[in-house]
Amino acid sequence: MTGHPALTQFTRFSGCGAKLGPGVLEEALCGLEQPAYPELLAGFSGCEDAGLFRLGPDLALVQTVDFFPPIVDDPALFGRIAAANALSDIYAMGARPITALALVCHPLKQLGVGPLKAMLAGGLEALVEAGCALLGGHSVEDPEPKLGYAVTGLVDPARAWRNNTLRPGCGLILTKPLGTGLVNMALRADCAVPGSREAAEAAMATLNRRAAEVLAGFPVAACTDVTGFGLAGHAAEMAQGDACGLSLRYPDLPLLPGVLDYAAMGLVPEGTYRNKAGRQKFLRNAGELPALALDLLFDPQTSGGLLAALPLGAAREALAALREAGVEAWLVGTSGGPAGQVEVLL
Repeated sequence: MTGHPALTQFTRFSGCGAKLGPGVLEEALCGLEQPAYPELLAGFSGCEDAGLFRLGPDLALVQTVDFFPPIVDDPALFGRIAAANALSDIYAMGARPITALALVCHPLKQLGVGPLKAMLAGGLEALVEAGCALLGGHSVEDPEPKLGYAVTGLVDPARAWRNNTLRPGCGLILTKPLGTGLVNMALRADCAVPGSREAAEAAMATLNRRAAEVLAGFPVAACTDVTGFGLAGHAAEMAQGDACGLSLRYPDLPLLPGVLDYAAMGLVPEGTYRNKAGRQKFLRNAGELPALALDLLFDPQTSGGLLAALPLGAAREALAALREAGVEAWLVGTSGGPAGQVEVLL
C-alpha cells in the first residue's frame, strides 16, 4: 500500500513456509491423549487436513485453522491469499465452508490501521466468493503481521474425502503449479524472471472451490491440498494408509516460471530443509534424486492446489472436466507400491 513499508519487510519466513516442520509437530503431539469421542472421525492424532466431527447420520462438522505472515507486499492481495489458503483444507475434505473467524497479528505502531483494513477487505472478498460468512475473530498487536482464519464447513461423513484412503490403481491429479516458496525467495533477492510474480500471485489467490466442485462429480479415493510441507510432504501423508504408496512423475510436475533456475541458484526457503528433515524418510528413492529435484518436491507451497487420487479411468475424465471448467490440472502420478512410501520417477 502506498505510503507504508512493504509487508514482507516485517517477516523472516513468508506464507506457509513459516510453519513448524512436520518432525517438530510430530514430537510435540506425541503422547497427547484425550477421551475417546464416538463422534470424532478425524482429529489431531492423524495427518488429516481438517477435523471431522459427526453431528448426525448424514452430517459432519469440518473444522480447520490456518494463518501465516505475508508472502506478498500488497495488503489486500495478502488478505485474499490468506483466506484462500485457510478455505483450502475444507475443500480438500470435500466439504462446503459456511463460517470463518479471522486471526490477526498486526504491528499497529509501524503500519497503522490502513494496511490491516485492506488485508481484511481482501480476505472478506475471498470468503464472499466461497459463500462463507465471516463471524468475527481475534486480534493481538505483534511486531510481525499475520493473518488467517478458523473455518467451519459441513459434509456428509459418508462422502468426506480423507488423505490416507489411497487405493492401488489411481491417477493423481494436481490442480495448481508448484514453486511459490522458490518464487518468494527470488522476489526477495530481486532476481525473479518476468511473469514469475504474476503467475505465483494468481495461483495463490485462486480458491480451490471450483476444483473441488468438479472433483465431487467423480469417485475420489483420497485427497489433500499441497501447502507448507511441499508436494512430497503431503504426498507422504497420503501414502500412510494401509493399502499402498504412490509414485510421482517428476517430468510431469507443473512449475511456475523460473523455479528451476531459482533452485539452481540456491534460493531455497528454510522451510524446505525442515520438510526434508521430517518427510524425506518416506521417499523410497531419495538417495537417487538430484538435490534440485528434492528442493522442488519439498518447496513449501502457500495456497497450493488439491492433490486428488481417483481410479485411473475416472482420473482422465476428471482431468478433462477440470480443464473444461477452466481449472488448471495435471496428471502427476499413480498409486501403488509399498504402503507408506513415495517413489519419484525421473
